[in-house]
Amino acid sequence: MMHRPPPPDDFALKETNPHLGGGKVSGDKLTSTYDLVEQMQYLYVRVVKAKDLPGKDVTGSCDPYVEVKLGNYLGKTRVFEKKTNPEWNQVFAFSKDRLQASVLEVTVKDKDVVKDDFIGKVFFDLNEVPKRVPPDSPLAPQWYRLEDRQGNKAKGELMLAVWMGTQADEAFPEAWHSDAAVVSGADGLANIRSKVYLSPKLWYLRVNVIEAQDLLPGDKGRYPEVFVRAILGNQALRTRVSVARGINPMWNEDLMFVAAEPFEEPLILSVEDRVAPNKDEVLGKCAIPLQYVDRRLDHKPVNSRWFNLEKHVIVEGEKKKETKFSSRIHMRICLEGGYHVLDESTHYSSDLRPTAKQLWKSSIGVLELGILNAQGLMPMKTKDGRGTTDAYCVAKYGQKWVRTRTIIDSFAPKWNEQYTWEVFDPCTVITIGVFDNWHLHGGDKASGAKDSKIGKVRIRLSTLETDRVYTHSYPLLVLHSNGVKKMGEIHLAVRFTCSSLLNMMHMYSHPLLPKMHYLHPLTVSQLDSLRHQATQIVSMRLGRAEPPLRKEVVEYMLDVGSHMWSMRRSKANFFRIMNVLSGLIAVGKWFDQICNWKNPITTVLIHILFIILVLYPELILPTIFLYLFLIGVWYYRWRPRHPPHMDTRLSHADSSHPDELDEEFDTFPTSRPSDVVRMRYDRLRSIAGRIQTVVGDLATQGERLQSLLSWRDPRATALFVIFCLVAAIVLYVTPFQVVALLTGFYILRHPRFRHKLPSVPLNFFRRLPARTDSIQEDAETNGACFFCMFSGGMLGSGMMCNLHLKILKMMGPCNAKPSASFMTCCSFCPVVIRAYHVGVKRVNIKSWLMYVCECRWEYGTAQAFFTRLTPLLIHNR
Repeated sequence: MMHRPPPPDDFALKETNPHLGGGKVSGDKLTSTYDLVEQMQYLYVRVVKAKDLPGKDVTGSCDPYVEVKLGNYLGKTRVFEKKTNPEWNQVFAFSKDRLQASVLEVTVKDKDVVKDDFIGKVFFDLNEVPKRVPPDSPLAPQWYRLEDRQGNKAKGELMLAVWMGTQADEAFPEAWHSDAAVVSGADGLANIRSKVYLSPKLWYLRVNVIEAQDLLPGDKGRYPEVFVRAILGNQALRTRVSVARGINPMWNEDLMFVAAEPFEEPLILSVEDRVAPNKDEVLGKCAIPLQYVDRRLDHKPVNSRWFNLEKHVIVEGEKKKETKFSSRIHMRICLEGGYHVLDESTHYSSDLRPTAKQLWKSSIGVLELGILNAQGLMPMKTKDGRGTTDAYCVAKYGQKWVRTRTIIDSFAPKWNEQYTWEVFDPCTVITIGVFDNWHLHGGDKASGAKDSKIGKVRIRLSTLETDRVYTHSYPLLVLHSNGVKKMGEIHLAVRFTCSSLLNMMHMYSHPLLPKMHYLHPLTVSQLDSLRHQATQIVSMRLGRAEPPLRKEVVEYMLDVGSHMWSMRRSKANFFRIMNVLSGLIAVGKWFDQICNWKNPITTVLIHILFIILVLYPELILPTIFLYLFLIGVWYYRWRPRHPPHMDTRLSHADSSHPDELDEEFDTFPTSRPSDVVRMRYDRLRSIAGRIQTVVGDLATQGERLQSLLSWRDPRATALFVIFCLVAAIVLYVTPFQVVALLTGFYILRHPRFRHKLPSVPLNFFRRLPARTDSIQEDAETNGACFFCMFSGGMLGSGMMCNLHLKILKMMGPCNAKPSASFMTCCSFCPVVIRAYHVGVKRVNIKSWLMYVCECRWEYGTAQAFFTRLTPLLIHNR
């Protein structure tokens, strides 16, 4: 099989050696609190309050504020109106790497309409500033007498605390940072600070609609077609129309919703009558607050209840008059606490616990993540005529989301922030995304703007060794309609610490999901619908936080819309299956070589081993497991030492055709021109036709097995029945070891005792009837052969290159006309590998055909196809 070239080094994972924890390292284990990040030095200035400030206004009052200036960096406190003893209690942080002066200047000013008045200032020499590192106690602020511009003492005092610290300081998260000087407004400052979010607690709400009684339809001259509509927030579901038409309908149907705590909206149910194709009449409604709904933790049934229905009549504008009557509805409603509400892709789940906290197991360890920095980020927007990026990170594991601070205008931002999570299951995934902040100036200015995604990294905890620090640079890869693009690199430090090795090992024997998923399983369609509802609720709730974690960020982290059709992913999955089956194929080839005596010594050894296992069958299972044990121990030397990462070759991101990528990024429903949609539809029909043929062949083999005893072919069944009788007698009187030895020796016989014709059992099996005679024949395709449909149909015109024409006409009659170039035709053909797929500029015909035969078609067709093309290969050598 031909292999694509390996991905470039830019797309590969790289191990790094950062200076973590200030160098306090002991092997792989680090010792300080912030031991997974590099220390960043900051100058902190805490402006606490002032007293006895002089009045500068005519009225004798002042509107004071404080300016903190260090070189070109200038930070300001908020302004207090008409207050001579203000209290600010604000902290300013200046990065030591960007210090532009050796003197810190703190000035108190009076806000004025024309020009702010000077009140006084205080100077600090940075060489005299004390250092503080947690867990040291906070530095106590002191009173400083203000000085005028000449350095003389002025009226008023200012309470300050100035110290050198690191990002581990308690004041760091809420401090004003010097690199955020361009951000304006309180909303803008809030949008750039680090924050921790918690996902809402989600429940599955099960509504079992049983029956209704004593309904009063509007038209009593007809049988009502009654159904129940249930609404919870933005979710709306309905039952089928009751089969029992009358005033006492029955359904016994389950409706599933996703509800989030706190339960803000009630469940609204309405019983409706389908009076016309597009007209429904409400027969009654009821609203049920979820706070009073039963909570079920196991599979025990919940008691059913009767609810009164009310009919609403709107009168006098928006006022409603409620008329109660005797109609009732019988339901069983409960909040399911035994399920895990899936809001992530099932392949990348970070939490598998049930909703009810009573069912949680104890944690098995702690996950620590150090978000160090990024390198080589691409410009995401323009500012003042130049490209810029304002990057921040979001990490999600379990119910906890973390967001780092935004680094303004930097293609190599340094965050050096560390976070921890409790781990309850090792078979989970942490997701880290990098985004560009478009909301630096508050929500009003940036209304409608969306934060751009830069890239995403996933790390599966089960692939990590415990108590080891992993420091790597991960490429940030984003797939665009024109191909995969590297947006930069992010440097991470990860450590998974196990608190109980025994509990963690025991987790591998537990089901992946809570018990209720297996005792009362939900259908695939239900899970898809509920996951969509859950992601909408999570994005809405997090979008209401302050500052908000925006919808586009949440949906990107949760992989919303990742299940759309993609030719690229289909190819990737196909080759994944081929890779899985490659081991079985290799074993089959090896066994074929043994049977054909390619290596006589190996074949003789296999004969000896076979005789031993037949004579001593109790050694078979121990031998197999011992062999597997030895293989596992042997492979331990070459075990993976790095976490898995996005593989562009495996995902076919680096070799997909532009049209396939354009189709993957198409909206749903499509927004592409009709001719493009027609071409893609024809391509999909061709692929589906091939799959249809394979499925039909599998069904044929199964039906032949069934026909052995069905007497569909009386002669074949009679022969098989007689054979079974003779075989039963022979096997009864012959020892099992003798039968096994004779069978094995027959299979392993020397090639001189073989012939190339199919065996008798295979001939007999192929003659058995199947139900293909009862299937309607395929429609006519205007005389074009199947392979022309498969290739030329991609162009929507049935036209192919001359090479295709030569190849396909050798397969049978074809009315395709030669046209187009080889690359144009082959670029749309799912069977053909193009030149850049194999890493060469000039297509090698023989290599291409070998790829087609070995990878895409079954063995028999490939062998016949390649044999018939030998003259063409010689001609095109």
